[in-house]
Amino acid sequence: MMTSPISKQRVWFITGTSSGLGRALAEAVLEKGEAVVLTARNPEKVEDLAAKFPDRAIAAQLDITKPEEVKKAVEKAIDCFGRIDVLVNNAGVSTIGAIEEVSDEEVRRLFETNFFGVLEMLRTVLPHMRQQRSGHILNVSSIGCFSNSTAWGFYNSSKLAVEGISGTLANEVVPLGIKVTIVEPGAFRTDFIKRSVVLTDTQIEDYKPSMGNMRQNMWDHDFNALGDPKKAALAMIKVVDSDNPPIRLALGADTVETVEAALQFIKAELDTWKEVSISTDFDEVVADKIQVAS
Repeated sequence: MMTSPISKQRVWFITGTSSGLGRALAEAVLEKGEAVVLTARNPEKVEDLAAKFPDRAIAAQLDITKPEEVKKAVEKAIDCFGRIDVLVNNAGVSTIGAIEEVSDEEVRRLFETNFFGVLEMLRTVLPHMRQQRSGHILNVSSIGCFSNSTAWGFYNSSKLAVEGISGTLANEVVPLGIKVTIVEPGAFRTDFIKRSVVLTDTQIEDYKPSMGNMRQNMWDHDFNALGDPKKAALAMIKVVDSDNPPIRLALGADTVETVEAALQFIKAELDTWKEVSISTDFDEVVADKIQVAS
C-alpha cells in the first residue's frame, strides 16, 4: 500500500480521464491535494498527470465494458491507496441518428458503455464503500434527459437509465454513509463530439424536416459551447465537499433553463389531463378524493 500524506485525503476514482470533463476534474482534484486513480482505455494518455503527481496519482487501463478490467483497476486503486472515497462514472459515448435509423448493434454498443459499464463500476466499488461506511458516487448524466433533442434519443435514454438506478441507489445506501449525486452537464467546451460521438450510416430522407441541420451543426458543439470544463470540475468538487450534497446537480445555465422548461411543461400537461388521470381509479376512490378536495 502507498504510504504518504494522502492517506488522510480523499481518493477519487474517475473513469474517462484522458480528455473532457474527466480530465478537467482529475486535474482540479490533484491540484487540490487529493489522490486520483486516472483511468482510460489507453493509459498512456494520462501518464503525464500521473508523472506530475507521483505520490497522489496512478494511471490504470480501463474499458468499462470489460468486467475484468474494471476489477483490476479497482483492485489497483485499493492496493495503492487502501480505499476509494469518490467514484465518478464519467466515461460515455453516443450515436447520432433518428430512432429508426440507428441499428441494434449501435444501440447495444452505446448501452454497454453508458449503462452496463456504469453498473459494473457501481457493483465493483460499492462493496469497498460499504465496508468503509462512507463514500460519494457521482454519476454523470446529461441535459438530454430533459431536452428530447432529435437524433440524441438513444444517448438520452441510456442516461435516463443511469438516472433511474441512481435515485434508487441513493435511497438504498443512505444508512451506509454513502452519497449519490447525478451530474447533468449541458454543453461544455470539450472534445466529446469529435471523440465519442458516432454518426449512424443510415440516413432516411423522411426525417430531414425533424432532424434539420443536426448532423452538420453538431460538430460546432465542442468549440462554441458556453460551459467551462474547469468550472464544472470545481462545481463537482464543491458537491463532494458538502455535508448535504444534492441528488441532482445541473451544470450550466443551459441545463438549468432546460430543466425549468421541462418541469413547467410536465406540470402544465399534468394539470390539463388531471381529471382524466384521476378518473381511472375506482369510483369510491375518486369520490373520496373529491370530498377531501372540497
